[in-house]
Amino acid sequence: MTLSADKRQIARAASIVMVAFALSRVLGLVRDMVIAGEFGTGMEMDAYRVAFRVPDLLFQLMAGGALASAFIPTFTGYLARGNRAGAWRLFSAIINLLLIILTVAAIAAAIVAPWLIGNIIAPGFDAEKTGLTVDLMRVMLVSTVVFGVSGVVMGALNAHQHFLLPAVAPMAYNLAIIASALFIVPSLGVMGLAVGVVAGSVLHLLVQVPGLMRIGARYTPLLTVYDRGVIEVSRLMGPRVLGLAVVQINFLVNTNLASRMSEGAVSAINYAWLLMLLPQGVLAQAVATAAFPTFSEQAARGEKAAMRSALAATLRAVFALSLPAAVGLIVLRKPLVALLFERGAFDQTSTELVAWALMFFALGLVAHAGLEIVARAFYAMHDTVTPLFVGGGAMLLNVALSLVLPPIFDTAGWYPLGGLALANSVATILELIGLLWIVRGRLGGLEGRYSLGMLLRIMAAASLMGVVLTALLSISTVENTLVTGVMGILLGGGVYLGAAWLMGVQELRAIVLPVLQRLRRG
Repeated sequence: MTLSADKRQIARAASIVMVAFALSRVLGLVRDMVIAGEFGTGMEMDAYRVAFRVPDLLFQLMAGGALASAFIPTFTGYLARGNRAGAWRLFSAIINLLLIILTVAAIAAAIVAPWLIGNIIAPGFDAEKTGLTVDLMRVMLVSTVVFGVSGVVMGALNAHQHFLLPAVAPMAYNLAIIASALFIVPSLGVMGLAVGVVAGSVLHLLVQVPGLMRIGARYTPLLTVYDRGVIEVSRLMGPRVLGLAVVQINFLVNTNLASRMSEGAVSAINYAWLLMLLPQGVLAQAVATAAFPTFSEQAARGEKAAMRSALAATLRAVFALSLPAAVGLIVLRKPLVALLFERGAFDQTSTELVAWALMFFALGLVAHAGLEIVARAFYAMHDTVTPLFVGGGAMLLNVALSLVLPPIFDTAGWYPLGGLALANSVATILELIGLLWIVRGRLGGLEGRYSLGMLLRIMAAASLMGVVLTALLSISTVENTLVTGVMGILLGGGVYLGAAWLMGVQELRAIVLPVLQRLRRG
């Protein structure tokens, strides 16, 4: 199939974002490796991971995915109509409102922090662990306010098809935390990581400021809730906030249940989650970030056929990238975890815990990746209600399975935290199926026959890769995790790319070729 102009635009933008996201995720891995070597899966790391929950919750609900899904379509609508003054008026009003709301929310969260940690988030923690968690959380709440402004800036740049600086911003954030782990932690302990989070949020914002100047941004000290754009953003954000609250409830349930398990369970499940997010961030989030403004333009202009074609092609590309990543994580989970984290305080027991949870999280990787795309199609059509209801059903299923599966795992002699990871994967898979069914009806299909044929080719190539990697691990006598991990990644990637290329997976070519060209030029 010949790629349309919209598809080529998405592919080009995705190649830029993917390279930047890959570098950012590498830095994120370095960050986690440094932290793991210092703290392992012990008490201080459990406290740090739990303390991060509330600041992240506030950001996600008020200024993260919720705001982006509402702000970008509305802001893009102004630009599509040629009303740049209105677009920047909206930009200013949203930033000013967020500063006030997030500041008040952060102060309130800091006041009730002891009760939140001790009764809701981690009731399994003892008094010492709870006190440390509260102190860490209060420091990191500052970052929530800064990230709020940075999120609006990122949305404005993406709406202008500027993706590089927003993709580079997380690198600055990770570098700040790495620096804090190396230079501040030795004197302040785990509190040094909290300081690094705040410094990283400031850098995350400052890196994007030159991009605003380049596109001619206009900021005014406007404070209003009656602007038509602000009302539209608020209308769209309402259901999206509830939808993200559903996601965060899942995280809180997992943290609550993990805090009652053995020491290190909270840290282990977080490390496994972060490893699963590595390919999901580099692949799915990069493509979704690049596709969202295009979806929004198509929806604003009523180009239903173009949006249907672009969405189907984007989903195929994401499946072509995420399915082999899931197979690789499952087969190579132990050597990968050992290669990345097993040093210092992170011992073999920590590796076993993280690898076990990672196997079950990886089962849902393709679904997590697909949700990044299909959800943005709904947001582009100014529908944040449908993902809310479908996600709410998935959340209830996840909570139910999270209560049922860990005891079953424990009875079978398995680590119970694997049940939490499996519950998440099953619920996410069913959520994606539900949203795909609905969006297919709205857009009049998703190029079903062609997409099914392409999916079968992708599955065949990924299966061949899995067989080769399993055979490699079964016959390998190499105990060096560096050699095994690197050899497995290179061999698996080579087998999959070669097979997919020969089978004619067009969307994979559309994404990979621009990436290779940019790397070659770099």
